[in-house]
Amino acid sequence: MATNKTGARIWVVDDDRAVRFVLSEALRDAGYRVQAFDSARAALDASATEAAPDLVFTDVRMPGLDGLGFLDRLKRAQPELPVIVMSAYTDIASTAGAFRGGAHEFLSKPFDLDEAVALAARALPQIEAESATSEATTGDDAEILGDSPPMRELFRVIGRLAQAPLSVLITGETGTGKELVARALHRESPRARKPFVALNTAAIPAELLESELFGHEAGAFTGAHKRHVGRFEQADGGTLFLDEIGDMPAPLQTRLLRVLAESEFFRVGGRELIRVDVRVITATHQDLEARVRAGEFRADLLHRLDVVRLHLPPLRERKHDIPALAQRFLLRAGKQLGSAGKRFNADALKRLQAHDWPGNVRELENLCWRLTALVPDETIGAKDLQQALRAGPTTERRADWMLALAQETAAALAQGDRDVHAQLRESFDRVLLETALEHTAGHRQHAAEILGLGRNTLTRKLGASRSRKKS
Repeated sequence: MATNKTGARIWVVDDDRAVRFVLSEALRDAGYRVQAFDSARAALDASATEAAPDLVFTDVRMPGLDGLGFLDRLKRAQPELPVIVMSAYTDIASTAGAFRGGAHEFLSKPFDLDEAVALAARALPQIEAESATSEATTGDDAEILGDSPPMRELFRVIGRLAQAPLSVLITGETGTGKELVARALHRESPRARKPFVALNTAAIPAELLESELFGHEAGAFTGAHKRHVGRFEQADGGTLFLDEIGDMPAPLQTRLLRVLAESEFFRVGGRELIRVDVRVITATHQDLEARVRAGEFRADLLHRLDVVRLHLPPLRERKHDIPALAQRFLLRAGKQLGSAGKRFNADALKRLQAHDWPGNVRELENLCWRLTALVPDETIGAKDLQQALRAGPTTERRADWMLALAQETAAALAQGDRDVHAQLRESFDRVLLETALEHTAGHRQHAAEILGLGRNTLTRKLGASRSRKKS
């Protein structure tokens, strides 16, 4: 291997003649010796007679042997050979597959030639090797779509983080897809064959959250008729995703910190010490540093959770991705509702990209469900979209209902009512659940998904609400 950058041997493998030419010329101008190949097979054939390269640039999608298969062959022959993988198709499957297979770096097309030359300069002095530890994804995470610069960077980071057993804190506005990223990190990790368990800590009453996390023994409290295995035990060997971690009550923050430090706990009411091996991924839409300053969140717990932070951009900052996301959601809605696949015309797509999307990706998905159910034609136009957007939630409507809630709270307090929080929460839950079910035409699974609840949680809340209504 070359010990300095000048004169190092670099191979460029790409079936696109233009890419081969411009990249090769840029590398030659930087002082490197370059050989270009139009296929992975041609490069492998040359390896039998040519001197081994010091660095390889390879495309992913090529006829015959693709770039990831080529990467595997190269790494088996030369584990320390740095390989930079290039692709115009930036997604988690390709980026994670590249890093998992031992790629030194992932370069998204179209790329800046100066950036490519700089990558070569950084790659040559430090040879890395990573082993393959999990299978390629099946495409189930395809809803995490994006070709915008923020999403390309996110995919690169996910590809690197998936193999590291580090705690990850995912931040971003509500509806940006934090759980999807957590699932992708799990699927691309060595823990992929073990469970992925998700829990929205804000959706569980504080008095029940400890039992949900750590389980309880029979008789531990009123109503505990049998042993309950908590989410930590369910996720043993795998990944536990705790959403809305900023809402966790202070006493549970202390217990969670101890479990993260010791990897052991007792069930509620139990005497048996339970040991687990769990990777914890958390998410929040809140400013946890501000909550620490306000004394509402433990600083030491934040440090334990925030080993690596991933920030998800709001949809308004990645509008380039909206057409692909919208088409994905239309296809999914059509399959689940049993209707023909619909599509947006050009004017409708422009209207989609002009919208600010305060509800982010979740708002776009809900819109696509609504349009699939209500628009009779296969093509959705700007007029259909304008009516649906007008019918959907807006910032002004949100301000209106919050004002109404404040007025209702003030009136109840002025009348001297007791248990105001419980009364209003019951009303809120009932309206929220019934409206979501009406929106999904009674489809409970989808209603639970768009509300961020488990189906069992939705069913339980709905049953309790209807029981109180009858009484």
